[in-house]
Amino acid sequence: MLRPARIQDARAIHQLLLEYANTGQLLGRSLADIYENIREFYVYEEGGMVLGVGALVICWEDLAEIRSLAVAKGQSGKGIGRKIVDTCLKEALELGLKRVFALTYQPDFFKKLGFSDIEKSELPQKIWGACLKCVKFPDCDEYALAIDLAD
Repeated sequence: MLRPARIQDARAIHQLLLEYANTGQLLGRSLADIYENIREFYVYEEGGMVLGVGALVICWEDLAEIRSLAVAKGQSGKGIGRKIVDTCLKEALELGLKRVFALTYQPDFFKKLGFSDIEKSELPQKIWGACLKCVKFPDCDEYALAIDLAD
């Protein structure tokens, strides 16, 4: 079941993101940050276990980011990530956003969903937001992709 995250999910979200952050596949988020931004998150849950997570983060009047997308080990290939991204894109459309981007180490996944490569320089609001806090700034090695949404 895919649903908006609840406060009770924060620790499970943190743990799932930490698994990927510890291997350098994802930028981690503190538990405090997750609590503060819980409304941005969606979780995929089965049998009371959080098996997937993702967030739609609004960056500007016409731009949002899909951030913190992770699927539990052993659960990939089941469509969980796709369902989370589709839900984020649906929300972005409902909000009237024109473009959604992702910074990722998994560009092929996003390309299958209609995203295209872009230059990071196309994302000025992003550079001055979370990127400044990143340990990899300014030498980011993530791929930047975006999808333009229909009106």
